[in-house]
Amino acid sequence: MRSRMSSQGEMLLERSRFADFFALTKPELTFLSVITALGGLYLGAGGTFPAVLMLHTLFGTALVGAGAGALNQYIEREYDANMRRTENRPLPAGRMAPWEVLLFGSSIAILGVLQLTLFANVLTGSLAVVTLVTYLFLYTPLKRITWVSTIVGGIPGALPPVIGWTAIRNEISIEAGVLFAILFFWQMPHFFSLAWMYRKDYERAGFPMLAVLDRNGLRTSRQILIYCTALIAVSVLLSFYANLGMVYIIGSLSVGIAFLIFGLQLWVSRSNASARRLFYASLIYLPALLFFMVIDTL
Repeated sequence: MRSRMSSQGEMLLERSRFADFFALTKPELTFLSVITALGGLYLGAGGTFPAVLMLHTLFGTALVGAGAGALNQYIEREYDANMRRTENRPLPAGRMAPWEVLLFGSSIAILGVLQLTLFANVLTGSLAVVTLVTYLFLYTPLKRITWVSTIVGGIPGALPPVIGWTAIRNEISIEAGVLFAILFFWQMPHFFSLAWMYRKDYERAGFPMLAVLDRNGLRTSRQILIYCTALIAVSVLLSFYANLGMVYIIGSLSVGIAFLIFGLQLWVSRSNASARRLFYASLIYLPALLFFMVIDTL
């Protein structure tokens, strides 16, 4: 009986450790990076691409994103302990040692860069390095200094579709630039709405986010409307450069206008409920846009 209980305890401990390592990778953000890299790869290849290259590109992108997420949590471990949203992460909760997270994050990030360099091309591997450097050494420290960090953080966040594009094309073209702009503009309402929901947490941890400085929410909601409007424009612009037709144009306009309506609701009410609806709408927007790309090309 004791042997069986001991075995069950070990299994639970192993599952808990796996769950903690998985949490370090920021799976939601990593998944979005992989999906958008797939979109860039798909467009770059004109709808058909080598399966082996696709797997290497997506897995390499996932490793880089996961490594960046883990290293970000290593750097911000003391600040995460002061926020209810993040206090139960493996490091602030004391379930993992800092050296474990540093080793894990560094290892998988380096492996991701090597995979993209060796199995795609040097340009793609270089973009992965730019992603890591801007995320860890620009965005992360700037979060403690200025709300402009959110805009700076949009740079590494917008690079995955460009990574997908260069993996197949080995060049940075106008199409890649438009893909970058789509992801960049999308991130602003996504993160501004998240910051508005958790503004008290950010204030407690000492992060001068725009939602913390902007007490009545006017500046935050105005920024959201500006970026939602720009997002509609660049999403339609993609059709002219990527040879996409009316299915994509109508689809991108539909989801873009719906996204803007959620932004307008936040501008009017400036409530947590409106911010939450906008945040969830942002999670639907990107997969929907990619869906219309695929349907149009098919």
